[in-house]
Amino acid sequence: MKLDVRYANHPMDSKGYDTALLREHYLIPRVFAPDEVLLTYSHQDRIIAGGAMPCNGELALTGAKELAADYFLQRREMGVINIGGDGEVVLDGVAYPIRHHEGLYAGMGVEQVAFRSNDPKNPAKFYINSCPAHHTYPTKIIGINDATNVPLGDALNVNKRTIHQYVHPAVCESCQLAMGMTVLEPGSVWNTMPCHTHERRMEVYLYFDMQPDDAVFHMMGTKEETRHIVMHNEQAVISPSWSIHAGVGTRNYTFIWGMCGENKTFTDMDNIGIAELK
Repeated sequence: MKLDVRYANHPMDSKGYDTALLREHYLIPRVFAPDEVLLTYSHQDRIIAGGAMPCNGELALTGAKELAADYFLQRREMGVINIGGDGEVVLDGVAYPIRHHEGLYAGMGVEQVAFRSNDPKNPAKFYINSCPAHHTYPTKIIGINDATNVPLGDALNVNKRTIHQYVHPAVCESCQLAMGMTVLEPGSVWNTMPCHTHERRMEVYLYFDMQPDDAVFHMMGTKEETRHIVMHNEQAVISPSWSIHAGVGTRNYTFIWGMCGENKTFTDMDNIGIAELK
């Protein structure tokens, strides 16, 4: 297990960042690697985001010096969504089958966490979000049909999409984690616009289902001084609570969003008009 640490920063600092520094602080360039667990620990609300891609055996989540914990979920909860082949998440010896686009929530206190693939030639890709927890909620498998599925947008505004809410108060109990997947329809490229911020929650995005020659331009920064990061397939980005977060792709794509912070109210946001952006 590899754990990269990113420190939080003031929004005024980002105004002076060039492209290289923006990517260094916010971009997670590699989320999946064969037979590895790659994680990024952000001091933005202390979320951990990353991926496990078991090919030739079982991969385990373990405690780490950065967590000062004997085991990974000692004081944390976790959401997982599988974007690869079918596999299993093993929690304290109990195997939970997780198929493509299925999710799982694991509560605080699970001591042993491991990941397996059913077929090494088509390995699972378990995308992980984890944040601090104060209470133990039960493990739950969440299929895409179990999620709250919210259609939004339209073809005229090239943002026709469906939001699948996996770890969400209407679906699954959690302490502070919210997590889901948004699928854009062919011909749509904006994940949201007009954009917004939510000062009480930070967010991490994983962009995927993209072709090698496609990109997503992830918008960030303040409304008075926006920035962007060019994203490619299966890359993630950290979005602080003070930052706008919107994206536009060269064609349709899918992304997983994960949030933690002050509350789990999905609609708790401060909307920003397009005319306000600079």
